Amino acid sequence: MSKKNPAIASTRRLARGKVEPQRSPLNTWLMIGGAALVLLVAVLLYLGYQGQSLTSSGIEGVRVFPDPGQGHQEGDIDYAQFLPVGGIHNSNWLNCGIYDEPIRRENILHSMEHGAVWLAYQPDLPAEQVDYLRTLVRQERAARGESLIILAPQPGMELPVVATAWRVQLELDDVYDERLKQFLDEYQRGPYYPEPGANCTFGGIGEPVS
Repeated sequence: MSKKNPAIASTRRLARGKVEPQRSPLNTWLMIGGAALVLLVAVLLYLGYQGQSLTSSGIEGVRVFPDPGQGHQEGDIDYAQFLPVGGIHNSNWLNCGIYDEPIRRENILHSMEHGAVWLAYQPDLPAEQVDYLRTLVRQERAARGESLIILAPQPGMELPVVATAWRVQLELDDVYDERLKQFLDEYQRGPYYPEPGANCTFGGIGEPVS
């Protein structure tokens, strides 16, 4: 009967203690896939938070844009949008109200930063339609006790009227569309403007006709 070598037995026991089960390639890929899925969900949630979805107000056709940032710059500014929804703007805000001449976008954006809605319309809009828009503005002012709307013609527009507030916009081919009033109710000092407590009724530039 042969005797076992104690050294060999010890080595075998040590080796057995160090043996680890091998991870299959399938498990490795499942782990990588899970991590990628978590990252994707996080990115989508972030983009949704930034407003890249079309969205949340319940008003059909309202577009919500990513946060455009803010800051002051003098002179003319080039904007990516013809009717911008925010961004760098002039240090002087425009007093809210009704204007019968085009107004610089750089000043309007500062008012939007303060919670104003910008109603831009085609300069050749029929007089009765312009009167209707002015009536809407006056009604909103009477209901709120202050003017938080800038109504002004804007040369170069392709649509009759476009309503814009900070980060949101509604394009309409009919000034009588009921969604216009809904937009005014929702977005004067709406959910996105970045300077709560600021005003656009006085202390700025411009003299509204009404």
